Amino acid sequence: MLLVRRGIVDTVVSDVKTEYSRAGMPLDPALAEVLLTWQRVTEFKNPEDWIFASPFKAGTMPWQPWRVQQRHIAPAAVRCGIGHIGWHTFRHTFRSLLDETGAPLKVQQELMRHADIRTTMNIYGKAMEKSKREAHGKVVRLVLASQVA
Repeated sequence: MLLVRRGIVDTVVSDVKTEYSRAGMPLDPALAEVLLTWQRVTEFKNPEDWIFASPFKAGTMPWQPWRVQQRHIAPAAVRCGIGHIGWHTFRHTFRSLLDETGAPLKVQQELMRHADIRTTMNIYGKAMEKSKREAHGKVVRLVLASQVA
């Protein structure tokens, strides 16, 4: 279980803002192992250090998200031919993948850490093309089967 206790917005560190943000998050063992491996190799190993600590701040602050976006994510997206992506692209993708797994909406809401389930349902995520084709095909077969009978 991962417990998020602090957040950062525009270089200002504070406690997380809602009860949904403070709630524990399940942490898959494979992801936990990736993070533990990172912790073994990073120079910032103190319990109070950020997981992805900025070397410019000696572990006391994380990398600035806009800097990671500008220097790493945006250029990688261009090289891959995906075009512009931002941090919220990852949230939208996460929601789409949760939906694709068949996760119940309440589970999706809690994993997305939304206070209101309408935010999860109406703003985040898109249906996968393969799933749309399969669902459409099932409806077509139902309609055509009823016409044959």
